[in-house]
Amino acid sequence: MIRFHKLALAAAFVAAVGIVPTSIVGNVGFVSALTDEEKAAEAAAATAAAESVIKTSEPYSPPAGSSTFEYEAEVHKMLDIVVNSLYTNKDVFLRELISNASDALDKIRFLSVTKPELLDSKKELEVKIEYDPDNKTLTIRDTGIGMTKDDLIKNLGTVARSGTTNFVKALGDGAADVSMIGMFGVGFYSTFLVADRVTVASKSNDDDTQHVWESLNGEASFHVGPDPRGNTLGRGTEITLHLKEDAEEYLSPYKLKEMIRHYSEFVTHPVYLREIKTAKVPKEKEEDDSKEDSDDIDEIEEDREPEMEEVTTFEYEHINTDPAIWARDKDEITDEEYQEFWKVVSKEGGKAADWSHFNAEGNINFKSILYLPTDVPFALQQGRPDEVKPGLRLYVRKVLISDEFDLMPRYLSFIKGVVDSDDLPLNVNRETLQESKIIKIIKKKLVRKALETIRNLSNRKVEDEESQEVEIDADGNAVVTEDKPKKIHPYIEWYKKFGLSLKMGCIDDPANKDKLQKLLRFKSSKTKGDDEFVSLQEYVDRMKDWQKEIYVFPGETLKQIKTSSFMDMFYEKDVEVLFLTDAIDEYWLQHSREFEGKKYRDITKEGVKFSDEDEDLAKRRNKIYNDKFKPLTKFLKKLFGSDVTKITISKRLGKAPAIVSASEWGNSANMDRIMRAQAFAHGMAPGENSMPTGNLELNPRHPFVIKLLESLPADEDAEVPDSVKDAAWILFDTATMSGGFPIRDPKKYATRMTRVLKSNLGVESLELTEEIDPPEEEDEPEEPEFNMDDIDLGDLDATPIDDSVQLDDLDG
Repeated sequence: MIRFHKLALAAAFVAAVGIVPTSIVGNVGFVSALTDEEKAAEAAAATAAAESVIKTSEPYSPPAGSSTFEYEAEVHKMLDIVVNSLYTNKDVFLRELISNASDALDKIRFLSVTKPELLDSKKELEVKIEYDPDNKTLTIRDTGIGMTKDDLIKNLGTVARSGTTNFVKALGDGAADVSMIGMFGVGFYSTFLVADRVTVASKSNDDDTQHVWESLNGEASFHVGPDPRGNTLGRGTEITLHLKEDAEEYLSPYKLKEMIRHYSEFVTHPVYLREIKTAKVPKEKEEDDSKEDSDDIDEIEEDREPEMEEVTTFEYEHINTDPAIWARDKDEITDEEYQEFWKVVSKEGGKAADWSHFNAEGNINFKSILYLPTDVPFALQQGRPDEVKPGLRLYVRKVLISDEFDLMPRYLSFIKGVVDSDDLPLNVNRETLQESKIIKIIKKKLVRKALETIRNLSNRKVEDEESQEVEIDADGNAVVTEDKPKKIHPYIEWYKKFGLSLKMGCIDDPANKDKLQKLLRFKSSKTKGDDEFVSLQEYVDRMKDWQKEIYVFPGETLKQIKTSSFMDMFYEKDVEVLFLTDAIDEYWLQHSREFEGKKYRDITKEGVKFSDEDEDLAKRRNKIYNDKFKPLTKFLKKLFGSDVTKITISKRLGKAPAIVSASEWGNSANMDRIMRAQAFAHGMAPGENSMPTGNLELNPRHPFVIKLLESLPADEDAEVPDSVKDAAWILFDTATMSGGFPIRDPKKYATRMTRVLKSNLGVESLELTEEIDPPEEEDEPEEPEFNMDDIDLGDLDATPIDDSVQLDDLDG
């Protein structure tokens, strides 16, 4: 009934166009009267439209001479799922077909090694893709091993292979979707995602006849028979997709190029795309047998612009031109080739800092090239490591599987490169594979190789500058010239950009923490300049003989750290301290308690001791100081209350009278600052710190502390003068700021400082004086405006100069 209605509509359309008088049409204002030529053109267009409707309504007829075969139940069930799938990424069909074509080419190439005659019918090993906008078809043709009639029947329908069964089962269990179709060896059926009808023509060396396979989308059967066109292939397979209406985007050469480059950029065999191009060329003139043309007529013809006609041409473009250099022997690849491949992988300019090319063998075999970039990804610059796009592409036999797999942990997300394995299925579900044992093994090996690449860069020897001729003086002695700036090690240049990521790795990756710590570099109290750093191993190697810990100082800036009172004793004893100015350093210290058996000691916290002194002498001296200053410490604790955790006599202060340090197991002042600056910190008002400030350490040798002790009344119950209390608070405020902590109560601090200023300046009252009452002033006349436009420079040139005027007169 549906076909009848379409035919009736088509006939009615033709009849309507043919019987409606043009005069009537013209009278109602639709069109004007038509000429005979226009009538003929209109009738031809109507006939063509009707034929198109009839053509689409014609019943499907299989290829002539073909036999009909029923799909196996599992295959048919799978096809129903594919046809009715809502899967949006239909692009996978082209990847599957090119991959299958590449496999067929590999097979014939392998067989031809021992039987060269197999290539006699077709020497070229290639894949060609053609699109036809008029017929809405897309054709993929290869010169591979081809298939016989039995191969077509077995491979494309009747034999329910394990792959088909497993795929259907996985779909039913919810462990797969249509995008995984190639994982089960049945990727060919992805063609029905985009095609209403699929035609496969194939010619094998084992069969003299070229056969054709064809099936409709949704049909329960397929058809196989001799190709009516004869042997058009020579050898190989040709797949023609009759595209659905919603799949016509695949007729665009730009879309096809993008897909080929994305999925099949490094396929071994060349992939060509036939492009349809139109151009206007001068129309050829018909030869005239008459010889009566005169020279004048020829000149007139030459002056006229030639009549143009549009010509359609077909050109094949090689799409996958980039070489898959990871498949070659690394000894045969030059540094220039590696750098060129870096540009392909990274899609960036510039050069890579270093790279590693290796073959991993074992339970899982794969080849890989890993690159260390020189420029920091934008997301890392913004402090958003979780938003860095994965830099590794996963290939199976040079066919791209995905560029979205997290093959590297987030602290190595900046690494770019390729991974190619023959042990992975061709098409995989991202979530399923991400958790698979195979990927975990690959990821572990990649991380180990990445860290090895970074270590090799850190151990690279910097070539000395070329020796220059030494200048010799008259006495034969070498003339000493100014030293040239020392060449910066390439690892230091790289570390300045990516060091934070390595520290993040110490937090995220405990298994590789020891390896990562060896790659860290720091500024210290003994490094000079912007480009000199020290490693942890170098620090340990030059520790003092008595030193048992690695001293670190976390702070906001190098300038603040270097001038801090915490550093006085370390400068005096010539003990090296590592400066930690990155915010992540505090978190790194919490996760990395030691290096090579040496614990880290934060010098801004309590408990810092030096083992170079006589232990017995230090104990006796400390006991005397504690007894002497006990009244002062008791008074200060009562005065400061909860603003201080405890008050002690310090053993490590140099020139400072006092300093506030953090408790050994609490947050440092720097960590406190970082936590208060958190944009999303909950339960704490901005700028507030609910924890005690810290421990007040007093320097028993400083005059301020001694004077403060002497200012206390002998009687503990006696009232302490306000001036002494203010002095004690100012000492505490100064120690708090020297320790890196904020003032707890700025208002009280300002009040105390006002009292000190009032006393020192001898001001009796803080009452403001009366406002002054200035006398009125006469308005001064406004100066005339000076406008250069009112000056005629010509008048100046015409003014004579009086030679009698002397310079002395001008001085007078």
